[in-house]
Amino acid sequence: MTLSPDSARAAACEPESPAVVHPARRTLANALRALAMDAVEQAQSGHPGMPLGMADIAEVLWRDYLRHDPADPAWWDRDRFVLSNGHGSMLLYGLLHLSGYHLPLDELRRFRQLHSQTPGHPEYGHAPGVETTTGPLGQGLANAVGMALAEKLLAARYNRDGFPLIDHYTYVFAGDGCLMEGISHEVCSLAGTLGLGKLICFYDDNGISIDGKVEGWFTDATPARFRAYGWQVIEAVDGHDAPAIAAAIDQARAETAKPTLICCRTIIGYGAPHKQGSAETHGAPLGAAEVAAARAELGWPYPPFTIPDEIRAAWDARERGAAHRARWQQCWDEYRQAYPEPAAEIAARMQGEVPAGWAAALDQAIADFQRAAKNVASRKASQLALEVIGPHLAGLIGGSADLTGSNNTLWSGSVDCRPDLARGNYLYFGVREFGMTAIANGLALHGGFIPYTGTFLVFSDYARSAVRLSALLPARVIHVYTHDSIGLGEDGPTHQPVEQLASLRLIPNLAVWRPCDAVETLVAWRAAIERRSGPSALILSRQTLPHQTRDAAQLAAIARGGYVLKYETGERLEVILLATGSEVAPAVEAQGLLAADGIAARVVSLPNVERFAEQDAAYRDSVLPPGVKARVAIEAGAGALWHRWAGEDGAIVALDRFGASAPGEVLMKEFGFTAGHIAAEARRVLAALKEQRS
Repeated sequence: MTLSPDSARAAACEPESPAVVHPARRTLANALRALAMDAVEQAQSGHPGMPLGMADIAEVLWRDYLRHDPADPAWWDRDRFVLSNGHGSMLLYGLLHLSGYHLPLDELRRFRQLHSQTPGHPEYGHAPGVETTTGPLGQGLANAVGMALAEKLLAARYNRDGFPLIDHYTYVFAGDGCLMEGISHEVCSLAGTLGLGKLICFYDDNGISIDGKVEGWFTDATPARFRAYGWQVIEAVDGHDAPAIAAAIDQARAETAKPTLICCRTIIGYGAPHKQGSAETHGAPLGAAEVAAARAELGWPYPPFTIPDEIRAAWDARERGAAHRARWQQCWDEYRQAYPEPAAEIAARMQGEVPAGWAAALDQAIADFQRAAKNVASRKASQLALEVIGPHLAGLIGGSADLTGSNNTLWSGSVDCRPDLARGNYLYFGVREFGMTAIANGLALHGGFIPYTGTFLVFSDYARSAVRLSALLPARVIHVYTHDSIGLGEDGPTHQPVEQLASLRLIPNLAVWRPCDAVETLVAWRAAIERRSGPSALILSRQTLPHQTRDAAQLAAIARGGYVLKYETGERLEVILLATGSEVAPAVEAQGLLAADGIAARVVSLPNVERFAEQDAAYRDSVLPPGVKARVAIEAGAGALWHRWAGEDGAIVALDRFGASAPGEVLMKEFGFTAGHIAAEARRVLAALKEQRS
């Protein structure tokens, strides 16, 4: 039943109108310029040009339009502000400090210093109000697309007549570099297709990048390009004219069906009389003499890091923010009374919580799979995991980079977001691996979603920079990578990953799982959902993998990243076979061949090498006894990282060359991933050790 709001409720839920234009806008903007100049000069490092050039735009946006509460940076319905051209970080730090966030002036004095809240590029979690980590150009814009998409999906699902619970904008600052990066094409094209009407991007069209005037290498018809994407474009806005900026924002907000690009003509390094308009201001301190000249040019007579009280008072957004927040809180309180079930659901989602039932359902599925002993490809087992957990997780949202049927990322409860925003939980990203991953980061950062992505493992290279940022942020994103080795077969070396698995393992804080069968795959999914401290990568096979039998203790040990899958026969352990994924099965067969020769071997499955390394020494030693030097590590990928586990006396059966086009089973035999070859390597290692002792 739809409730008719009374006038008090309607007033409580509606956003505040923009403030009256302040008569001393340029002075207020100059406060940002001064803080940026002073911090960069003190650090003798940084990028003053963009903060000086975009200060006027920032002043209008932050003082008249941005709806936020400095006392509650995590408020759900705040507007999001993303500084995609993150090298201009001092602009953001100045805005946060002056607006009243808990970012003291001393932290601005410590710009770019160890353990400060003001690193060289904005880092999520270091200072309140920083919505994402930016600096790799274009990725902030991509994150913002994810945030705007999150707002649109949540609003469609949870808003009710008279209760605009989710109703905010996503604003982005971006420069020439962001729009040159290929990721901008991927995500802005998709943003237009998705009709993200509350996404507003300010393009800092200053014509300068590090190498100088961009006209020598960037002559795109940018407005035409964005119109072709389906954006509203507002051209030739004077980025130093406050009324013109405000008029452009009003026009942008009036368009509800399309994202908007506001093209702002600015002067990089505005106010530095001898360097403005040139690349000299981009990435180096202005120098004491030029800072002094800029102070005079701007009419800013105050000493470094000094902001007069009246200017601070004009910038302080705490009272205004508290009023915004209070109006929304009244709306939220009444919404909870009127719609208790959706209220409880969105509250849990925005806090990153998941219902208890999902884990029990998955545990039952794991037990069922263990009993059923079915042979399935791990990509198919991943889809079966989604079938189990999907109905329990309203915040689960997934997609694929045009490989849905191959990645098996679609489950029976998947609903395309495009036609059905209210129930949508699946995104057809198209061939946009990089953009897909960065958008997923934005969905996770916004809150309310646990995103998963899908592509072939070899194409994780296209997305690598965004995967790295998933881990750096960190963001709770699940990267599903299928077709994980030469086992994929006939598509050949262009599609057969070799170095990608090792490369992903080198990324700090990325949990990389390569399961050997359906049971390990389901355990990997459970670990990925439970992990709130960073992303996970699930490395999955195209080909069918045989089920492995386990007892209860072994089943429980999978989550520790490594465990003894097959115990040795005989009284004394002689050799250890270590493997992951599809290579566990031939290792198990090799153990049988060795046993027939009277050689006692054990098989260790290592679905998550990094997690195993984090276990206590006693557990690791119980799995890999230090005294057993005869070891063979087996994985159909680059072998460099396996020396740690194989030891100096062990052998590594790996693939340190590109694959070939042939059926997968033929390639596995060709490159030595067979039980016979593994057993032969074990015998060779044992013989070599025996010779050493004699």
